[in-house]
Amino acid sequence: MHYDVMAQEALRGVIRAALKVARDKGLPGEHHFYISFRTDAPGVDISERLRKQYPEEITIVLQHQFWNLEVMEDRFSVDLTFSKIPERLVVPSAAVPGFFAPSVQFGLQFEAGPPPPAAPPAPPQASAPAPEPASGDAAAVVSLDAFRKK
Repeated sequence: MHYDVMAQEALRGVIRAALKVARDKGLPGEHHFYISFRTDAPGVDISERLRKQYPEEITIVLQHQFWNLEVMEDRFSVDLTFSKIPERLVVPSAAVPGFFAPSVQFGLQFEAGPPPPAAPPAPPQASAPAPEPASGDAAAVVSLDAFRKK
């Protein structure tokens, strides 16, 4: 079970919910979002002009001038202007490495890349208990094997 992947998907749900509030009610006061996304990720649909200008990643701002915000389970789309040229962006959730709402100092960062493949179960192994930290050490890493019953 990949709890790290599950946690990231749950947190992507926070972005989805925030975008739905922006779509349905607008953004109150000075509230706005910075959303970074990988322009080279599968499923990203942007103009060739933007792709040439931002070949790997771009950060967009949703505040006063955005239109036609659509929020789906696995992506969002929005109309913005870049240098007074209207653009339609389609962004899969998996392409978003960062989200920040500066007016409330809330941000999320995600690991890049697809989820790791499922690992085969490890065979049982006997191992020695983790060594005790030397006196004066501020922190120590303890393996989970140290807590397993022998």
